[in-house]
Order: sequence, then structure tokens, then C-alpha cells
Amino acid sequence: MGYGGYPKYVSVAEKRVKAAIALAKLKKKNPNIQPVIIEGRSLAKNWWGKAWNNNLESYADYSNRISRGRSYVKNNAVLDLNIVKGSVIAQVKGSRVKPYEVVVKLDALSQEKWSQVTELCNHSIVSLEQLVEGKFPERLEILFTDHKYGFFPSPEEIHFGCNCPDWAYMCKHVAAVLYGIGSRLDHDPMLFFEIRDVDSHALIKKTMESKLDSMLDNANKKSNREIEEKDIFNIFGV
Repeated sequence: MGYGGYPKYVSVAEKRVKAAIALAKLKKKNPNIQPVIIEGRSLAKNWWGKAWNNNLESYADYSNRISRGRSYVKNNAVLDLNIVKGSVIAQVKGSRVKPYEVVVKLDALSQEKWSQVTELCNHSIVSLEQLVEGKFPERLEILFTDHKYGFFPSPEEIHFGCNCPDWAYMCKHVAAVLYGIGSRLDHDPMLFFEIRDVDSHALIKKTMESKLDSMLDNANKKSNREIEEKDIFNIFGV
């Protein structure tokens, strides 16, 4: 405790050193841990990571609390973060020696949203590479991030917990993990579909099937030129 009852000031350098020490200890127990390492000043550089963070910050429920996690994730305090189907399990370095444990669970994408997304994706996404790189029409980009029908979760679809003593609705450790998810998506966008419990390959398949059906329908239709030639034959007998 510092002067006047305020917490003792800890510099960024000290925080990073403490995080590095805690990470080294964890690696001795589990060499396969997956820390979140932020390189540079930006929390995310690619479309999926940026879109995830922007979605979180766009909700009033989160806007005043999510920022608490920025400094934590930037200082490499998220020592381990694992994404499995619909869940995130993480360890975050806090004020105590032992890291805090954070769990984030997301509701699976509803059938209504899935149907809406796949319907509007028709003819817009033609390859998995295009989807991963976030290269699709602007109208589709809006669809992914739409608060009502988009892929990205609303606060009502995100549930979290932390074993720290902070009784706030969203502690800084949870906030750091939410930003950590954005960092993961920055490096591996396919994890987004894992966390939302949907099959990205099914999305591509449905799009391609719809495109093929459309091509077959067009192929079976007689063109105006074909009709004109038939009429000419009937009239002139040629």
C-alpha cells in the first residue's frame, strides 16, 4: 500500500517484469501455455481482431469497463488463453502471486442468426481464404457486426467469471481476456467460428451450393437469342 491509503504505483516496466516472472513459473508446470503477447501499440492489426474489439466497445454496458483491461493485456498480463468450442479459459497476472482464473462463455449462434447470415452471404464469399482475410463486400462486413443479426456477440450472449476479489460487473482481468480474444483472432481468425460454435466450412459450402444452383438455373433458361432464332426458323423455314 502506498501513501494515503492509495495503492503503490507500479510502473509499466515493473508490471511487465512481474508478468514475465509469472509466465516463466507457469511454463515450468505447463510448457504448452499460450500467453497473449501484444506487439506494438495497437491491440489488433487485422480485420477480425479490430472488429471484435470494436464490437465490445460499441456497447454501453461495456464501454466504461472494457478499457480497464487495455493496460493489462498490453503489459502481457494474460499469461494463458485457450479457446475451445464456445468457451475461453485464461489466467491473468494480478496483484497477488498466483494468477487469477478467468472463464468466458459465449452462447452458440442462434439458428435464426445462422439462417440470416448464410442467406445474406450467398454469392458474397467464394473461398475460405477470403473469409479469413476479411475481404468481402462492405454490406457483408456490416452484417457480421450488426448488433441484431450479426455474428459478433452482444453482452447478453457473453458470460464471464473471475476468482479475483473485485466485485465489479466486469473486473480488469475479464476485460483483459476479452481484448486477448481479439488478439487471438488477429492471428487466427478461424478461432472466431470456434468461439461462436459454428462451422465456417458449412458457411462456404452453402454459399457455393447456392451459387451453383443459380448457375444451373441460368443455364436451363432459354436466352432471348435462342427464342429469336426459333421464331426465325418457324417463319422462314430455315
